[in-house]
This record gives sequence, C-alpha cells and structure tokens, in this order.
Amino acid sequence: MSDTDDSHASTDETTSSDRTTDRNLTDRIAHLDSLHGEGTELVTVSVPPGKSLRTVRARIADEYASAEHIRSKRTRERVQRALDRVQRTLRAYDGTPENGLVAYAGVVDGDLHSFVFDDLPRPVAESTYRCADRFDVGPLETVVAPEATFGLVVVERGGAAVGRLVGERVVPVWTGDSRVMGKTRAGGQSAQRFARERERQTQEFFERVARVAADAFLGEAPVAGLVVGGTLTTADRFVADGHLDHRLRERLLGTYPVEYATEQGLDRLVEQASEQLLDAEQRAARDRLDRFYAGLRDDGAVTYGEGDVERATEFGAVDTLLVASTVARETRERLDSAVEERGGETVLVAADTERGAGFADTFGVGALLRFPVD
Repeated sequence: MSDTDDSHASTDETTSSDRTTDRNLTDRIAHLDSLHGEGTELVTVSVPPGKSLRTVRARIADEYASAEHIRSKRTRERVQRALDRVQRTLRAYDGTPENGLVAYAGVVDGDLHSFVFDDLPRPVAESTYRCADRFDVGPLETVVAPEATFGLVVVERGGAAVGRLVGERVVPVWTGDSRVMGKTRAGGQSAQRFARERERQTQEFFERVARVAADAFLGEAPVAGLVVGGTLTTADRFVADGHLDHRLRERLLGTYPVEYATEQGLDRLVEQASEQLLDAEQRAARDRLDRFYAGLRDDGAVTYGEGDVERATEFGAVDTLLVASTVARETRERLDSAVEERGGETVLVAADTERGAGFADTFGVGALLRFPVD
C-alpha cells in the first residue's frame, strides 16, 4: 500500500509507503475513520479487480463536471480538489492491481489528504463512489476481515488426516496411522478377546484423533465449523462415540464419504462438503444467536451489555462474544481483543436482517459464558 498526506496549505509534501498487512491495514482504517470533513467533501473510490480503470476515470471526470453546480464556492472547490487528486492517482496505474484498489481524498482541517491502498491482502469486493463528510472505510473493512476457517477430519480404520480450510486453501495439520489390528485374529486367540482388544485400540485411536483436532481447532484461531469424512460407518461412529470436544461437536456441519485418510482425502472432503461450507459462516452466527436467546429464556450462562460482558471477560468466562455490526468499531475491537486473549471467539451479528437488527437494538453486545458470573 502507498499513501500520501499532501498539504496544499504549505509547500511541504509528504509521501510514505509500505507493504499492506492485516495489522497495519487495521491501524490505517482506524486513522481514516477518525478524519472528518466539514461537509460532503471527502471522496472514496473503490475499484474491484477486473474493473476497467478507464471506466472509473470517466466516472470521476463526470463527477468533477457535476461539482460545478455546487452552490457553495468553498465546498465546490474542495470537492473538485479531492476529485482531481483521485484522478491523478488513478492515472498513475496502467491497469487495475491484482486485488483492486481503494483511493481516498479530501480536505480535513484545511489540508488536502489523500490515500491509496493498492496491494491489498484480499480482493476489493465491489465498486464504490462516495462523497460524504467521512471517508467510507467499508471497502477496506471487507478486505481485512479474516477468511473463514473450518476444521477438516478424515478418519478410517487405517488412519486419519486433520487439516484446516482457510478461505479456499487446504492446510494439512497432521496424518497418522491407527495401529488398530486387522480383522484376522492370531491363532489361539478367542474371537471375543480379539474383538475386545480391537475395540480398545479403535477407541484409543479415536481419542488420539480427537485430541489432535482439539489442539488444532480450538487454540488462538478457533474454527467456524467442522466437517468429518471417512467411510461413513467409521466417521459416524467417531462422532457418536463422544471423543470430540463439546465445542467441536457444536460446530459439526456433517459427515461425508471419503475413501482415504490422506492429504488428498482432505481435498476430497472439501469437495464433498462444499455446499455446507459455503453457508457455514452465516449459520455459525445464527446458531450462536439461537444459544444466546435460549440462555435468556432458560436463565442459562449468558450475559449482555457492554459493562457486564467486560466484567465476564475479566473473569475469563466468555466463550463466545456476540457483537452487533452497529457497535462502534473501537468498542468491537477492544472487546474482541480481550476475549481472544482469554481463548474465546467473536461472532459479528449483521444488523441487516430482522433478527440481527433485533439483537442490535436490544442488546448490541452479548456473550455465551463458560460459567455463570455473579
């Protein structure tokens, strides 16, 4: 990313640039969001990958011409200065960057500020033009949002494979042999004794796989959901026998037929569960809301309100933080950081649905607790 902060009130011009990462992008979003214009004078332009910059430049030229009709001379001049700066920025590119770009320009406290984000870690989602009293950081917030991560487990009699699905990438974590005896027993061994020993080895194997899954999926970056594959008899039994951590059982999206417990088997599991995985992130938020409202009805381990949630967090009691998208960013980030430090997860509740809007209006912030806090 490169950014410029140009002051037309002086002869100095400063330009700084560095590689965009999620961390410094978050910091720069916060800075952009803190800037305020005196009117609808701050310009935001986002360009997704694949969109022609020529088309965008033509739009900016049209907006510049339309700005001639603004009655206030002061506002007219400021808007045109901002549009001119954005136009100059766009002309510096031969084509749209791989992940698109987002450009900002506008007068704040008498100085013209301009920024361009052009080496983003993920693609810009949509084309935006906005002229307002604040910069629109929405296009950047979409980019910096972490990719959904899901746990993958393939288990069959001969072995198991564990991995994570991060965005569209399968990341293998562990593969191991089961060490379970075959179906043919040694001479002189009774059928019952052989069956008992084989069952014991199977249960030990299931327990080992479950421990690996818990370590891989419930650490600093808990998964949004879990899918299990294998021969269906084995996969279903692995789930039914109760070895999985209860937090993973709650996130189980289903079991699917997969022939081999290998890294290739993990890829096959993603293919088999693709339809379920596509909607899993939205379903995860819905399921957490279901549990929250059920806890309210049954006097369960839930709490709500910023103050009470902060107090529960201090005690390490928050398992899942629910925070409405309408809550101020600073508050969301502060609560999310505190919960994450204590091993919890955060679910953002979108306020653009009837149920999400109800949560936002009534609670804003809520939490599912590991234990009650008096």
